[in-house]
Formats: sequence, C-alpha cells, structure tokens
Amino acid sequence: MNLDSDQCYRALLSHDARFDGRFFVGVRTTRIYCRPVCTVKPPLAKNCRYFQSAAAAEIEGFRPCLRCRPELAPGFAAVDANRRLAQSAARLIDDGKLQESSLEDLAAHLAVTDRHLRRVFQQEFGVSPVEYAQTQRLLLAKRLLTDTDMTVLDAALASGFASLRRFNDLFRKRYRMTPGELRKTGERKRPTDRLSFDLAYRPPYDWPSTLAFLAKRAIAGVETVDDKRYRRTLRAGKLAGWIEVAPAPKRDALRVTVSASLSTAIPGVLSRVKALFDLACNPVEITEALGPLAKANPGLRLPGAVDGFEIAVRAILGQQVTVKAAITIAGRFVNAFGDVHETPHAGLTRLFPKPAAIATLTQDDVAKHGIIATRARAIIELARALVEDRLSLEPTAEVEATLAALEAIPGVGPWTAQYIAMRALAWPDAFPHPDVAVLKAMRHDKPRDALANAEAWRPWRAYAVLHLWKSLEKTP
Repeated sequence: MNLDSDQCYRALLSHDARFDGRFFVGVRTTRIYCRPVCTVKPPLAKNCRYFQSAAAAEIEGFRPCLRCRPELAPGFAAVDANRRLAQSAARLIDDGKLQESSLEDLAAHLAVTDRHLRRVFQQEFGVSPVEYAQTQRLLLAKRLLTDTDMTVLDAALASGFASLRRFNDLFRKRYRMTPGELRKTGERKRPTDRLSFDLAYRPPYDWPSTLAFLAKRAIAGVETVDDKRYRRTLRAGKLAGWIEVAPAPKRDALRVTVSASLSTAIPGVLSRVKALFDLACNPVEITEALGPLAKANPGLRLPGAVDGFEIAVRAILGQQVTVKAAITIAGRFVNAFGDVHETPHAGLTRLFPKPAAIATLTQDDVAKHGIIATRARAIIELARALVEDRLSLEPTAEVEATLAALEAIPGVGPWTAQYIAMRALAWPDAFPHPDVAVLKAMRHDKPRDALANAEAWRPWRAYAVLHLWKSLEKTP
C-alpha cells in the first residue's frame, strides 16, 4: 500500500483492523515497532515512522512490541503480477527455501532473474529477500519462545538457524535481550506433545461458513470436522502429524494446534494453514468490489489447500458428480493408497497419498476402487507430472502456465483446471464457468454467458463463485 503518513496515523488512532499487516509503525522515541491495532497509547504523529513490513522496521533498528506482537499480523493477498511474484517469493522464504538453496535458485524456481526478484521484492516489502528471511526466522523463534515449551536450542533449529551462537548473537542485537530473557517475560504453559499458535485475520470472518464448506468435503480418515473445530493429518516433507484449527477466544485470530511430530516444519505448516483458511484476505476490499453479490456474507473466505495434489485429485473425482459422491470416492482412494498414521484423535487414521505413490500405478490399480477409467488415468498422469517436475500445484506457481499444463492432461478440462487454480494456487480470479451451480445461481444456460457477465467481478471472481454457491443454500 502507499504509506501516506496521514492515512496511516488515522488507521493507528482508530485501531482499524483492515490495516493490520498492511503496514507497521515505528516509534522514534522508544525504537519499538507495532501493528496498527496495538492497544498501547498511540504515540504523537511526529514520532511515527511507517514501514511496509516487519523486516523493514527491524532493518532500521526498531524492535517488536511485546504486547501486539508483530509476528502475529496477517499477511495480504496479491493480484497484480509483480505483487504476486513478491508474495510467492515470501511464501517460499517462509517455507524455508533460502535455508536449503540460494537466492539465484529461488529466482529460477519462480522463472525470473535474481535481479528482477530483488527489485520487485524490495518494492513490495522494503527489504531484500535475504533480510526478509532473517527477520522471519527471528520472529518465528520469538513466537516459539513465547508460546511454547521449546528449549532455546530447539526454537533456534525449528526457526531455521543452523548455529545457536549465531541465533543468540542476532537475537540480542535485534531485540536487545537474550532469548532466555524473553522466555522469562511469558508463561511456559503449553503441553510438550503439541504446539499452539494464533494466526490473525482481518474481520469479518465467516467461520461457520468456512467450517461448513470443509465439513461437506471432509475425507474419511484424513479430516474430521465438528461444530467448533477442524482437524486433519498432514505431511511436511518426510514428517507427518496432525493439526487442529478453531477460533481463538476473544481475538480476531484462529488458534492452530500442531502435533509435536511437525515441530521442525512449523514455518511450512503455518503457511499452509494460512492458505487453507484464507487468512491473507481483505474482506472489506472484496465485498466492495463484488457489490450486492457479497453483501449478505461479507466475511466469506475462499478455502485453499494444504496439498495441491490432494485438491487436484478431489477436483478430478468431483467431475459431473455431487460433492457427497466425490468425497465417498475420495475416501476409498485414501483407504487404498494412503499411509496409515496414528493420532490421538478419533477419525484421523490416514495420510493423503503422495504423488510418488500414485505415479507408479496402472489405470486398473486405481479404477478397481470405483473410479471411472478416464479419471483414473488423469490422476496417474497428474501424479507423474508432479513427480517429474513438469507441473507445480503450489500458490507460487505461474497461473496461466499451470492452467495450460493441467488442461493438457487428458481428462482435465476447464472446470477442473479452474477449480484447482481457485484452491491449490490460491488464484483469486479463477472462475470455473462450466460449473452447474454457478450457472444456476447466475441464471444462465450457457457457460460463455456466465463467463462474459463475470467480467465485472475481476479480479475477485473466485470469491464470486463462493458467494454464488452460498446463495443457492438459501434458495427454497
């Protein structure tokens, strides 16, 4: 956003949640930086500096507020190409990409030059990718030390630091206290077999609708949903475990509980949870853009994905059948090919199959579980494309190229590709125009007419789809 000082200060005075995560304010007199929703007494306007990111504030010598905790601020969605590129790079950095590879490798993964990536990233966040990565590691360590029972060493390693000495030195330099001193400021009360984190969002958030959407599509063995929470099994590289998500009490946040087995993969796990529950969404902006269509449900979110392959398989199995039928078939698919995984929660017994496990199967291997032959072939070819790196189904993937690659797979048409883009790629402008429910809600017989009339909803057509589906629930 444009950091207009007057606008930012008005947002600070009003504690306007719409701006949470959009900017950070540094106080010159204390050298502390805060979120615009911080509840401390606002500083004088002349003492404020505004930053595009937490990293930009820290590079200038400001340390994070211990009350509002900048590491809890929500992210934000990007639509235009440069912002999407910068956000994609940030997501990969959050997932630990720069821990295992260079900036040049990161740029190559995103199909741009490292020079272009640095320029776009600096423009978006006010810091270089390397400076951003360093700050994110420190903020995650700060969160782990504040919210969990992890030792300082374990928190450092889980945050991506290879050296405890380097971690201690950098932590002291940035935050003017040692990790041990920070630990003394909070209560260590989390059970050691699980970790809990609060992930903030911008209100309103229609939690009942999100929960209902996920409940209707829950795959037996992999997911369970009750009237308060969502649970599922999850892979993170070679690790496996489970997560639980529910509203945080008295806060605009979701409380995420993660099994201890995933403790060394926390950045990637939290990144996926944010995507699944669409926590980067700015609902006010989208409601204004969609007009009357969104007025009835202003906090509706677009559920994303924790696993792009899983969403793609769901989409293929959901072709021309009801949601209930598709989920029944998906349950059989998981029961046949998913690994058994023990959890303390009833109903969570299996992991969704990995592409590598499906890529070696034959059509008959898959079809014998009640899956139509053309769909069985499509699932196998999809898995092979992922294993051979001919396709990526991450939010960081280039949208148009991914859509083309998907539609090149026999058995994957426009509806399937757009649905995958909508959820796996987190593409806010995806629009599965052949969708029967979309046509019914728009009162069109022909998909091309729906596509033409949806132009008014760009670049938020995926959210329009959610509102169209929601409108049918209220139809007698």
